[in-house]
Amino acid sequence: MLPLLTKEGVGGRFPRPSPPMIDGSALLLSLRVSVCATLLSLLVGVPVGYALARRRLPGRAAWESLVLLPLVLPPTVLGYYLLTLFGRRSPLGQAYHALTGMDIVFTWQGAALAASVVSAPLLIRTMQTAFAEVDEDLIAVTRTMGASEMQTFWCVTLPLARRGLVAGTALAFARALGDFGATLMVAGDIPGLTRTMPLAVYDAVLQGNERAALTFVLLLSGVCILFSFAASALSSRRET
Repeated sequence: MLPLLTKEGVGGRFPRPSPPMIDGSALLLSLRVSVCATLLSLLVGVPVGYALARRRLPGRAAWESLVLLPLVLPPTVLGYYLLTLFGRRSPLGQAYHALTGMDIVFTWQGAALAASVVSAPLLIRTMQTAFAEVDEDLIAVTRTMGASEMQTFWCVTLPLARRGLVAGTALAFARALGDFGATLMVAGDIPGLTRTMPLAVYDAVLQGNERAALTFVLLLSGVCILFSFAASALSSRRET
């Protein structure tokens, strides 16, 4: 006699399909992208924050608005601008290809670039505030002792603004770790190559893998809360 065919399988003995495993590569990739994005933000954010705080810039309000623009633009719009700016047919994209032999779009380097653009405004604003709070009398004393502007920056200004530097770095790292829209537009969602944790959360929800989605959500939430708390604590100490 043939076994009964049911919706559970032949004779009801087919094992239920197990949910897909958690993608550990997304965690490692997110850390790599966030670290590189934070380093890029530091390279740009520290000098820009210093210039906004200590220099007399014409049209300062316009420059400050431009710095904050990545925070207020919709992520997909910002990603489209970056995709157009660094695409294969753009001058910057062709120059990058000529130097490295690779394209920047649809790569983890492109994800790091997109995340750095999103996170840099937080670092710049934090550094601007930190540099503005440095006592001008101390800077004047070092200049009267014959120190150059570069020596004054490295030996006096930057050490006195170190709490702001650490706080801004923490905020930039947390923001880069959680970026979704700009990263998706520039780097895509390629498993093992450009799929970061926020993208993995989205894919896990679509696939019905609640365990993986919850794991990544808790990881992202924990890291962001930790870095946000650290930045707030450093800012409070700086104010006192």
